[in-house]
Amino acid sequence: MKTGPWLVAAGAVAGFLGVLGFHKSPPAAALNPARSQPSTKAGAAASGPGPAAGPSAEPAGTASATGTMEQYGYGELAARVTISGGHITAVSVPVIRTAEQYSQQLAAQVIPMLRQEVLTAQSAHIQAVSGATYTSQAYAASVQAALDQVHFK
Repeated sequence: MKTGPWLVAAGAVAGFLGVLGFHKSPPAAALNPARSQPSTKAGAAASGPGPAAGPSAEPAGTASATGTMEQYGYGELAARVTISGGHITAVSVPVIRTAEQYSQQLAAQVIPMLRQEVLTAQSAHIQAVSGATYTSQAYAASVQAALDQVHFK
């Protein structure tokens, strides 16, 4: 079976559009509507992997830090943790980028479950959510990096 040049060109265009679609990032507010912009106060990495800046200044007895940007099979994320009175009191995801719409929807469902796991366990040693193993692992790794920054054991 012969293929014409139009078929090769169509395949090239489809591949190019697929690559462009992979590189699109949803707004961070998609998973945390209270925040329309990623936080730079605590050094949340807006692009690229790597450690975020240290803990932010908080009221006495309270510390917050944003963990490292963690890449996983379907995107990347960074978690922010707040410690108060020796307990983890808040966990959020100020930075998340997903490869596709489905991954964004899955993360929107899974992240609240992972947040609750961290608050219940009071650590980053949490159970992965079934069907979202890579997201769970990236979330736990970023939470642990944030906890390390504030020296939480």
